[in-house]
Amino acid sequence: MARADFYLIAKPRFRQEPLRLVCELVRKAHDSGQPTLVLARDREQAEAIDDLLWAFDDDAYIPHQIAGDDEDDLAPVLIATPDMDVPLRPLVLNLRDAAVEGSFERVLEVVPADDSAREPLRERWKQYKARGFDVNKHDM
Repeated sequence: MARADFYLIAKPRFRQEPLRLVCELVRKAHDSGQPTLVLARDREQAEAIDDLLWAFDDDAYIPHQIAGDDEDDLAPVLIATPDMDVPLRPLVLNLRDAAVEGSFERVLEVVPADDSAREPLRERWKQYKARGFDVNKHDM
């Protein structure tokens, strides 16, 4: 059964720098050996994640790239902008405004600390539930 995990930003360090949480989740995914696709909202966000993955942990090297920057897109962690048509991977980290369509094993959704930004994610929760996903919430 496919799974959807919603990570609610709560801790001050993630509130100040939400992309830090994204990097932590990417690191966990990489450590578990799952090829991961990060669906970035735009090019600017993709580049920010790319930069942060190099710098956020001196002890962890996470092989990653932005889709289309290299011809083969084979890095274990691939960051895709909306204009790139990239095949889904078993694990998808979704930072866009819509639920992920298609076939995958698990999707991670990052929920902003700001209450007003949470409503679309409540809708998404219902969509994944309706598709038969095992849906979970985690406070971070």
